[in-house]
Amino acid sequence: MRKGLTFLCGMAVAACAALPLAAVAAPHANTVVATVNGEDITIGHMIMARENLPEQYKQLPDDVLFNAILDQLVQQTALKQQLHGEVPRYVELSVENEKRAMLAANVIEMVMDNASGEEALRAAYEEKYSSGDGGDEFHAAHILVETEEDALDVIKELDDGADFATLAKERSTGPSGPNGGDLGWFTTGRMVPEFEDAVVKLRSGEVSGPVQTQFGWHVILLNERRKTEAPEFDEVRAQLADELQQKAVEARVNELTAASEIERPEIEDLDPAILQDLSLVRN
Repeated sequence: MRKGLTFLCGMAVAACAALPLAAVAAPHANTVVATVNGEDITIGHMIMARENLPEQYKQLPDDVLFNAILDQLVQQTALKQQLHGEVPRYVELSVENEKRAMLAANVIEMVMDNASGEEALRAAYEEKYSSGDGGDEFHAAHILVETEEDALDVIKELDDGADFATLAKERSTGPSGPNGGDLGWFTTGRMVPEFEDAVVKLRSGEVSGPVQTQFGWHVILLNERRKTEAPEFDEVRAQLADELQQKAVEARVNELTAASEIERPEIEDLDPAILQDLSLVRN
């Protein structure tokens, strides 16, 4: 009887030995690939190290990258062990900030995914393009100058009969100046908000008052306005998804902050320049 049992056990061991390694234990995130003075480095650590590399390094052959990342993690582990478990304050704070940012980004990803499902995209398309047109398109020109006073001077010259294109060539500091200020055709969303708001209010052939943007002061001539045909759903799918996601994130952030108990104590003699003082977080 004992001889038969020994034979069966031997057969079981042989069968296990014949199984492919993957069938016994496939590598996973917790698989240990190195140990440094008893501290484990796992495949999960390596995956995240690779994920945070610049794109050009990710193009390296897998075997080269694997060995390079593992060597780096081994070296970093040996180095940080020299602190014997002590964590410098600035490192602790940096880790807390990084963790906060990554967790917040994770929530944002969930909000964005939930906001841009197929049904929501179709509804947004119908709402935006149900009239059958793609909105207004504008053909405008502008003269860009440095100050409001300069813009008023330009408007006065135009009122006195000056030709817009000629004046743009002479006075405009923008790249379109040599072309008479012509900006060609554009739709909403293509210009900075202040410029777009002014254009939308103009009638064809009308000149705006001084309009300030981050680039300076503009005097705008709307040459023509026309309707565009509604685009196909697939043409604007990505744009609609972006719009829905941005609105959803903004709404969720506002909702959460409004519902949160937030305290901002008054701190006497607090100079904003204190943020430049790294000595406060150095141990």
